[in-house]
Amino acid sequence: MSKDKKKDKKNRDITLGSQQTASRAAGESEPRPKMKRKAYELELRGLHGEVVALQDWVKESGAKICIVFEGRDTAGKGGTIKAITERVSPRVFRVVALPAPTEREQSQMYIQRYVAHLPAAGEVVIFDRSWYNRAGVERVMGFCTEDQTRRFLDVAPSVERAMIESGIVLLKYWLEVSPDEQTRRLESRIHDPRKGWKLTDMDLKSYSRWFDYARARDAMFAATDTAWAPWYVVNSNDKRRTRLNVITHLLDQIPYQPLGPRDIELPKRQPAGDYQDPHLAVRQVPTVF
Repeated sequence: MSKDKKKDKKNRDITLGSQQTASRAAGESEPRPKMKRKAYELELRGLHGEVVALQDWVKESGAKICIVFEGRDTAGKGGTIKAITERVSPRVFRVVALPAPTEREQSQMYIQRYVAHLPAAGEVVIFDRSWYNRAGVERVMGFCTEDQTRRFLDVAPSVERAMIESGIVLLKYWLEVSPDEQTRRLESRIHDPRKGWKLTDMDLKSYSRWFDYARARDAMFAATDTAWAPWYVVNSNDKRRTRLNVITHLLDQIPYQPLGPRDIELPKRQPAGDYQDPHLAVRQVPTVF
């Protein structure tokens, strides 16, 4: 394929205006049926074993891993991150989900509050939204100027190159949800009291600006999809497939080596000696179940 054709293909792939295009960008020709829970849990169990092996390698090698998740509201970022971190130590896998910047942080260099959370040796840091807020929600909702957005898009590739040259493995994922599926998920949040905390005024305002977000996303891809820090797009209409696909992909991107099983034997417990169970007047939790 010629360079011009490759460039044209890339330009087509980053225009994700519909569910069909999102599926194509994520490597699917047609939408697939929803994955059954039993099949999902079986696959996830095996992947969790690999994530634990990755954790051991990160601790042993001193690797620095940074994973960025971006996407529209309800795209499935939180659930995917939870699936990744469910069986690993929070001391190794840190999730960063920053609130709105304080007045002091607003006066800082924009990237400053994110740099403080980048991984040190032996850490995996996962950003649930990241510095790309400036290219997405801040731009669409008017929290920054167009000039500030342009400067960010100009500078971001250089900052990410510096991160990688410092030894950080950087992975950037965009979860792409269709308009119909986003509507279904937001309505579920409205009617399910367990999910009400997920629904904010900002979500409702953002919902009405689908194509503003689409334009912002396309501009972000065009400026920051680089050879050293590419974007990976995931069709997230099926949450279970999304989680499995993302975990499989990130494991493929990191050159970890399983350390092998350890020969572990539990030691014998000490004898009771003169110890006797005390009769203390402590409060017991009722055995309701």
